[in-house]
Amino acid sequence: MLLSCIAYAVIPVYTLLFVSGTNWFTSNLSVIGSLPTRRAAFFLLGVIIGLYYYEALKKLLVYLPHPILEHRLLVTALLLLLLAVTTPYLPESVPLQAFLHVVFAFVSSVLLALCLYLILWRLSALSPDARQFLRPFRLSMVAITLVSGLLLILAGIISSALEVFFIIATTILVQRLYVLSSCIFSR
Repeated sequence: MLLSCIAYAVIPVYTLLFVSGTNWFTSNLSVIGSLPTRRAAFFLLGVIIGLYYYEALKKLLVYLPHPILEHRLLVTALLLLLLAVTTPYLPESVPLQAFLHVVFAFVSSVLLALCLYLILWRLSALSPDARQFLRPFRLSMVAITLVSGLLLILAGIISSALEVFFIIATTILVQRLYVLSSCIFSR
């Protein structure tokens, strides 16, 4: 119940409030989060998202035999997310830290996406029923990747539009998978 509340209300609402009043195609969460008035909110957003992904995905990993790679990808992605929200993005005053922030944030997102793909692929391999059940989730993950790529091309940068879409879409995908997985995997 708590995870559903966080996935369907807290993360989407908080994310949308965080970017409110900004141009979604010319700015991004890092730029917004570097504003003195939004630094704490940026940190809190990262913590909420990170804790959510960790709790929801670790509950899915119990269905996999030996989920060592998936667990390592998840933990690494979330550690990089924590580093991203604690490393300032101030390219004019601290360019090295700003560069590291971008690397941490980007690699975190890529590793999270790879982790989701791997979890879906491995869960699908458990049985023909699982493969059929997870088909919409696999297609959704491909669609999330394609729309994210399109948003990157449209804006020419990793924009708030891309980040908001990726956060909300993957959160909802993970939550739906978590809630519905007990139907197929607990048999």
